[in-house]
Parts: sequence; structure tokens; C-alpha cells
Amino acid sequence: MTTEDVKCYWLSETAAVLEVQGVTTLDKQRRIWALVDQFSSHPHVRELVPGMNNLSVELDPAAPKLESLPDEMLAGWRNAKPALRSSRRIDIPVEYGGAAGPDLEEVAQHAGLSPTEVVRRHCAVEYVVYFLGFLPGFAYLGGLDPQLATPRRREPRIAVPAGSVGIGGEQTGVYPWASPGGWQLIGRTSVRLFDPAWPSPALLSAGDTVRFVDAEERR
Repeated sequence: MTTEDVKCYWLSETAAVLEVQGVTTLDKQRRIWALVDQFSSHPHVRELVPGMNNLSVELDPAAPKLESLPDEMLAGWRNAKPALRSSRRIDIPVEYGGAAGPDLEEVAQHAGLSPTEVVRRHCAVEYVVYFLGFLPGFAYLGGLDPQLATPRRREPRIAVPAGSVGIGGEQTGVYPWASPGGWQLIGRTSVRLFDPAWPSPALLSAGDTVRFVDAEERR
């Protein structure tokens, strides 16, 4: 089931996915946020999972007109106006290169830049948190300089240290936990991104802005 550049399909008997085609943009993601707001008030919603250019909605099996969910999601997208989120500006200091960023040289070679220029460009952007996923507290950030986009590693690492800052395709982000991962690691931060004891366990939320700061320049 499609409309213009959007398609919607069943994920299970009670859940559907809306996918927006084409390049990811902040405007598209803000419309996803608007759709989340719309379905948050739905009396039979069991789960909402926003992603990059997509939204999954699960309803209670007893929900009336359950079969109309894809149509309802498409209609919601057509009528959605970009939603703004209350935004905080969060600076994240990063130690780039060396043992903290073992793939910085590879990213620089792929981009045709010096490692110093990669760091400068990575720090020059104000990123927007599009959504959280993969791991608790892992924020997918929009705004990476296109020249820094680098394919993921052919062989993922079994263990990526917590705080590692990486680039995977057109995305950049920070691993909040030690975990397996295939992103190119360019640095590491000591900032903690997730703590279940915090009132709000994740440091970052959708709509926040993030700036990476070269820890070397702070010294």
C-alpha cells in the first residue's frame, strides 16, 4: 500500500510499518515525530517505534477497525505537519584518533582528507537527534558532512568500547555501552549516555542538538 513516496505494510497481524522513501531529511523526521504524537493518543496503541524515515505502530488485537491501520497511518502522514521538539544543546568532548579512534585514518583516506580535517569537519556540525535505537541510549544523529560518510566495516568488531564515537554510512553516533558493532571508530568520549538510575535514563532525546568537541583543543 503506497502513496507518493511513502509505503505502508503489515509487520504482523497487529503491527504496521510506514516507510518514507528517499534521502533522510530533518523535515521528514519531524513529520515522523508528528505521526508519533498523533498515535500516542490512540486508545488502542500498544507500542510506537520511530526510526529513520519510518514508524512502526502496534495496536491491541481487540482494537476496532484494526484492518484500517495502514490506511490510517498513510492518512496521518499526508496530513502531518513537521513537529518541533523541545531541544537541548549538548556538547560531547571526544578524544580523536589513536587507540580511542582506530579507524580515523581509514575514514580520512576514504574521504580524501587529512585526519585533522576529518576531526575539524566532524566537530563543525550541529547534529540533531533523529531517534534512539539499537542500544539503550544510542542516538542516531542527522547532519554528518557528506564527505565523511564511510561504509561500515566489512567485519564488525566483537566488542566496541563504551563511549566510542563512530561513523556508519551517512550516520554518526556514540556507543553508550560496550557491544559488538561495525561502525568506523574515530574517537571516544567519557560522557555517559545512559544510566538506568537517572530519572530519564538516556542523556539524549529526539530533537536534541549535539556538538562534538575535540578534547585536545580543550587542554
